[in-house]
Amino acid sequence: MHIAQQILFIVCAVTAIYFFSKKVAELRRNILLGRDEDLTDNSNQRWKNMVLLALGQKKMFKKPLPAILHLAVYAGFIIINVEILEIVLDGILGTHRLFAPMLGGLYSFLIGFFEVLAALVLIGCVIFLLRRNVMKLKRLNMKELNGWPKNDANLILITEVVLMSMLLVMNGADLALQAQGAEHYHSTAPFLVSSHLTGMFSGMSQGALIGLERTCWWLHIIGVFLFLNYLPYSKHLHVLLAFPNAYYGKLVPQGEAKNMPEIQNEVLYMMEPDKAPPAPAEPAEPRNFGAKDVTDLSWKNLLDAYSCTECGRCTDSCPANMTGKKLSPRKIMMDTRDRLEEVGKNINEHKTFQPDGKSLINDYITVEELRACTTCQACVEACPVSIDPVSIIMQLRRSLVMDDSNAPQEWNMMFGNIENNMAPWKFSPDDRDAWVNG
Repeated sequence: MHIAQQILFIVCAVTAIYFFSKKVAELRRNILLGRDEDLTDNSNQRWKNMVLLALGQKKMFKKPLPAILHLAVYAGFIIINVEILEIVLDGILGTHRLFAPMLGGLYSFLIGFFEVLAALVLIGCVIFLLRRNVMKLKRLNMKELNGWPKNDANLILITEVVLMSMLLVMNGADLALQAQGAEHYHSTAPFLVSSHLTGMFSGMSQGALIGLERTCWWLHIIGVFLFLNYLPYSKHLHVLLAFPNAYYGKLVPQGEAKNMPEIQNEVLYMMEPDKAPPAPAEPAEPRNFGAKDVTDLSWKNLLDAYSCTECGRCTDSCPANMTGKKLSPRKIMMDTRDRLEEVGKNINEHKTFQPDGKSLINDYITVEELRACTTCQACVEACPVSIDPVSIIMQLRRSLVMDDSNAPQEWNMMFGNIENNMAPWKFSPDDRDAWVNG
């Protein structure tokens, strides 16, 4: 490879890595805007969850056909990056198929294996495009996906098809050049897939073949660099974040709500006044109950939002959504991510967050959506990567009730009864005991 090409490649690689690293640092900062939450317990179980859910995609196999297709695409995406390593080293060192002389016959086997994966990725992406745009599966065509989310999904799938096609054409042209004895093109055994494409290149001159092979090589690696920098702006960020999100998924039973010690103590002191501590000399700073905006949520809630795949399995299993209510757990996660991105841009512009008169409640997620949730945990159970929309919904509802006194009349009656009668019913404790008489 000419020295000018090496310099150009290194410039492209360094630029891509710089902008990717910069965006990753921004995402990390945004996630850490959330409240602290300790999720370091039981590391053995957490590692097990990460292996089963993120790597093994255990929950995906509740729907076997899309699970197999997704596993093929996912495995191809991960494993083919081994070949990307060789391409990167070739670009830096000015070599061609650096590992071929070192590995001999094993090299041809590995490239053949990568090609099979590339073909499976290509087939899988075409099927996923058909499912979205021709078959129009309901959960992949709901209104929250209109516009950019739908275009984002299609763009990624088309990009994968193009990248895998270029990889196979590049290898096919390489084999044709080997057959012609072209200089610098190491002789290898036929590759499993691209060896069947060499007939396409019959009659092409050596110069034309070299031009085709080099064009595919450059377009493939530039496409990879562009994809790397597109990833943090896309729902496909879950390719990376699925691993930490599965690791930090909650280990307590799904229906177990996280109580607020401040409220628990208020109830305790009401029932047992002798346990109440003396009033502080200076009143404590007032704090929000629940969450009104993304910075009131925990960092794990914000990691959930960035990890969402927008697959819609949560919404597809939501009983409230099934009955026509406006609640969509997927939309809750998308809205949380969109608001977090807006807050991040605000910080980028002003160095610190400047109040913009907006909040996650009302400006992004409506009261009607929040009240429709039955907290049944169906969405949590359905999520392939341990995302918990119910946690966000519960915290937003707490803010509505406890900070804004915004609750249906039926709830307020129940709250009043609990406060006055220590039970949801409108009877004093003495009257409740009287039913046993007679």
